[in-house]
Amino acid sequence: MKPSFVALFLVCFVLTSSLFEVTVAGSGFCDSKCEKRCEKAGVKDRCLKYCGICCEKCKCVPSGTYGNKHECPCYRDMKNSKGKPKCP
Repeated sequence: MKPSFVALFLVCFVLTSSLFEVTVAGSGFCDSKCEKRCEKAGVKDRCLKYCGICCEKCKCVPSGTYGNKHECPCYRDMKNSKGKPKCP
């Protein structure tokens, strides 16, 4: 009974650690892309917040500091509760 429990524990540990690496890598991608996107924003903390939300959902951020939203249709089409564009 003990060897099978140890094996199950090791398998769970490996799967959990690999998922953690993917999550950390994904947030690093969004952080760097949003930092670039929001570098000229007037309200940088708000820009970074909403860019991060959009990036996590869409897995992409348009290039440049403004415009180019055609590069990422999900990012372009996301709307807030008032029907205005959510992503900077």
